[in-house]
Amino acid sequence: MAHQSEVDCTTVHSAIQDTLYVVNGKWKLLLLSILINEGTKRFGELVRASGISPRILSKELHELELNQLVSRQVCPTKPVTVEYSATDYAQTLKEVIDAMIRWGQNHKRKLVSR
Repeated sequence: MAHQSEVDCTTVHSAIQDTLYVVNGKWKLLLLSILINEGTKRFGELVRASGISPRILSKELHELELNQLVSRQVCPTKPVTVEYSATDYAQTLKEVIDAMIRWGQNHKRKLVSR
């Protein structure tokens, strides 16, 4: 029979794996950071702000939309424009993303000050 700490450890590992499955990849957290901290963006604005190629950006946004982290709004303009926003559910990641930003800034300072 498993001890309580082994069960807790398995549960924690599973939760981390679940989280990484949703935000996995080089670009998803960057996109969420942009949309959470800067607000709604059009597709072209996201290309410029992120530096991601349009093909990869489209794929990443689609996956984030499937996981209910990004909403897509087609605007009735000519030509048609599409706007992307972080959902309320994505806002629950703000604290995590902000902590990662701080950690990354501190880590860069640590490496530069060697």
